[in-house]
Amino acid sequence: MMNIHIRNELPGDEASVEAVTRLAFEGVPYSSHTEQFIIRDLRNAGQLTVSLVAEWQGSVVGHVAVSPVTLSDEAPGWYGLGPLSVLPEHQGQGIGSMLMRAALAALEAIAADGCVLLGEPEYYGRFGFTADPRLVLADVPPEYFLALRFNDNSAVGEVTYNRAFSAQA
Repeated sequence: MMNIHIRNELPGDEASVEAVTRLAFEGVPYSSHTEQFIIRDLRNAGQLTVSLVAEWQGSVVGHVAVSPVTLSDEAPGWYGLGPLSVLPEHQGQGIGSMLMRAALAALEAIAADGCVLLGEPEYYGRFGFTADPRLVLADVPPEYFLALRFNDNSAVGEVTYNRAFSAQA
């Protein structure tokens, strides 16, 4: 088992996070290949509520970003998780799961009401995420837009991500 250390992103990690993110999504057909720009714009806008890196032998090999989202019913305390990135040569070793658990623990520590993400139901289901018909993301198949409620809140409506998610360069 690799000795992975999960920690908060620090000043100076930006280039490593960008490289990890770019390489992680490079061969992914459903990717817009702009994930590294999204993270940069979220960081520049002060919207990275959680930004964790996975470090192995002094190098960043993974990253997860969490940022606030807006719900049309104006329910507070909701966040979007993603992008989640692990270098291709380190994928399948549990690093993504470690980052997920740490990001969800960080959200629970700040008393978040819930978290949404766009992703594979089989992968994210193991962390408690499910398709929630009460929450929708425009132009996205509902089975891939997943939510995790941290309490019995009644949030409903359309979810809007930060404009950084439109970053192209």
